[in-house]
Amino acid sequence: MSEDGLMARLADGPVICAEGYLFELERRGYLQAGAFVPEVVLEHPERVTALHEEFVHAGSDVVEAFTYYGHREKLRMIDKEDLLEPLNRQALALAGSVASATGTLLAGNVCNTNIYDPADPDTHERVRTMFAEQVAWAAEANVDFMIAETLRYHGEAMIALEVIRETGLPSVVTLVADRNGLSREGLPIAEACARLADAGADVVGLNCNRGPSTMAPLLAPVVDAVDVPVAALPVPYRTTAEQPTFQSLREPDFAGPSIPFPVALDPFTCNRYEIAEFTRQAADAGVRYLGLCCGAAPHHVRAMAEALDRNPAASRYTADMSKHAYLGTESSLLRGNQEYAGRL
Repeated sequence: MSEDGLMARLADGPVICAEGYLFELERRGYLQAGAFVPEVVLEHPERVTALHEEFVHAGSDVVEAFTYYGHREKLRMIDKEDLLEPLNRQALALAGSVASATGTLLAGNVCNTNIYDPADPDTHERVRTMFAEQVAWAAEANVDFMIAETLRYHGEAMIALEVIRETGLPSVVTLVADRNGLSREGLPIAEACARLADAGADVVGLNCNRGPSTMAPLLAPVVDAVDVPVAALPVPYRTTAEQPTFQSLREPDFAGPSIPFPVALDPFTCNRYEIAEFTRQAADAGVRYLGLCCGAAPHHVRAMAEALDRNPAASRYTADMSKHAYLGTESSLLRGNQEYAGRL
C-alpha cells in the first residue's frame, strides 16, 4: 500500500489510471476474445507484469490488478471455477510487485457480472457474493483502493460500492453509458453518479463503451452533479453521434463479421493527438481521474500524461520528426530528399 493514497494524490492533481488489459493482451495473442477471461495471469504472468510496467513507463499513476472478468460467473462459463482464487491472488501479486517497485498506486478491481437483474433479488445476493470474494482478496493484498467499473446498472454499482465500503478502502465507481446515454435502468448518468457519491463513493464517473468524442459531452453534467472527484476512461475509438459506442460502430465496406467489435476495430482507433485533446478537454471540464479503457495501448497513455504537462520515462522517445530524412527540418539533412518529400 502506498504511503500517499489515492485521495491525497487527487488533491494534488489529476491521477492517470491505465486500463485496457483485455484488448491489449488479446492483440498480443495471450487472451481469447469473446469469453475474455484473464487466464493469462496464470498462464503467462510475465506478459501481464510486462504490460503493467509498460503502462507505468508511459505515465500511469496506478497499477490495476488484472482481475477484470476474473469473477465466478465468467469462470463458470468456461468450466474453470477452480481457478477463481488462484487467478485473483496471482493478478494482485503481479500488480502489487510492480506498484511497489515503481511507487505507483495499487488498485483492486471488480466489474459487471452480467447476471444482475433489478427485478430479481436472488441475483442481487449472487452479485454481492461475487464482489465480496474478489474485494476480500484485494483487501488482503493491501490495495490502495478498489475500482468497480463497466457497470451498466446503477443497482449493481451500488452493491459493489456497499461491498467496498465494508472494507474501508477508497472506491472508484464508474458506469457505462450505452447509446441512449443512460444507465440500464434508465437513470441519467449524472443522477446515477450523484446517487453513488451520496452513498459514499470516493470517485465516480464513466468508463468504457464510448470513445472520447461521445463521452466528453456527458462529463460536465457529472462534475456539476457531485462533490467528489470525477473519472473519465473512454475507449480509444472514433465513436460518433450516430454510432456513440464501440459496439455500435459500423464500417460500410467491412469485409468481415457483421460488426467490427471487438477484434476488427483497428480502422476506428484514435491517434495519440486525439487522446491528448480529450485529456485537455476533460481536465478543463473538471475531471480529476483520467484513463483509457478497452483498446488502450502505452502510447495512448503517454499522450494523456504529456497532455497534462508530465514527462514520464517514455517521453524520452516521444516523436521528433525534425531529423527524418524526407520530412525533417534539421539543417544537415539532404535538401534533395526534402524536395522529394511531396512524391512519397
